[in-house]
Amino acid sequence: MFHLALKMLVGDRAKFFMLLGGLFFAALLMTQQCAVFFGLLSWTTSHISNIRSKVWVVEAKVEQVNELKPLRDTDVSRVRSVAGVAWAVPLYVSVLQARLADGNFKPILCVGLDSTSLVGRPATILEGRLEDIRLPNSVIIDDLALQRLKTPNGPPPKVGDIFEINDREARIVAICKSDRAFFGYPYVFTTYDQALQFAPRQRKMLSAVLAEPAPGLTPQETVDRINASVTGMKAWTEDTFYKDTIIWYFKNTGIPISFGVTIILGLIVGIAISGQTFYSFVLENLKNLGALKAMGASNFKLASMLVVQVMTVGLIGYGLGMGAASAFGAAAAQRGNPPFYLPWQLVAGVLAVILFICLAAASLAIIKVSRLEAAVVFRG
Repeated sequence: MFHLALKMLVGDRAKFFMLLGGLFFAALLMTQQCAVFFGLLSWTTSHISNIRSKVWVVEAKVEQVNELKPLRDTDVSRVRSVAGVAWAVPLYVSVLQARLADGNFKPILCVGLDSTSLVGRPATILEGRLEDIRLPNSVIIDDLALQRLKTPNGPPPKVGDIFEINDREARIVAICKSDRAFFGYPYVFTTYDQALQFAPRQRKMLSAVLAEPAPGLTPQETVDRINASVTGMKAWTEDTFYKDTIIWYFKNTGIPISFGVTIILGLIVGIAISGQTFYSFVLENLKNLGALKAMGASNFKLASMLVVQVMTVGLIGYGLGMGAASAFGAAAAQRGNPPFYLPWQLVAGVLAVILFICLAAASLAIIKVSRLEAAVVFRG
């Protein structure tokens, strides 16, 4: 019976391909838009993923990691003095202007690390040596800087090349891999003292304090002690800072709404096209279904046939849509834009939605077939 159901499904080529197209575009729209949305959210937390620290201490009014406000240099000692803090080091993060060999200026994200411990250092060095960052006027650029800091007709920068940051020489000693920043600026790592030389002088230069819990304490316990002991600053665990940054962008930007509308439209299009097409397909095959019912097929058997039909075309459409979305993601990864992040949860979620669309389409047809009289086959 199921083999007969599949032959009926592919027998009407026009209906089959229309149903397949609706589910394909639904899967493609939902997967592609969700993956780009997740990619954008990952960009908003690039500071946290690139500068790993169990505890972040920032100015009290900071709500998310991309709006760090300056602190006093003495605040590092205040954090170190809290019981439960194993160690604490300064961090500088700010957007500065880099001057290239042709005289053009490009914005960069300058990150100043503690020169002794190098806490927050890049995890992956593609070329050069990390330790050379301690040399005078030395910087480490990320893979994005290879594109952004090259002159229009010149080669990409390499280890040993020199450019200027705030009229000071910056020599590239290594190239690293980093997660992309939300505003698309390349990361340039250097030591904290060197970053202060690059940056315009201000009364407050410290961006954040990175801390480590004392042995036997969890990051949350250390955060609670810092928040109870130090005024004018706020401590976060890495996980909490990550989640609160995501929540801030949900609340204060139009990104979720714009992507959500497209995702919902994909769902509606999938339900409308597949439901209408499959219902029309069933209406055209009522006599065939009536004949099967007259030969003794039960309503359950006929309903199972309809479910097999719609699930078959649904899985094929889902596979094609997921494949097209993955191809888009591969192309986007080579260009570096737009962001594309496809976790397994999204793959499973889109599959569940497509199966829901298929069941919704089948339910309308099942209701019609359950009310079908076998005598319909004998009518003219």
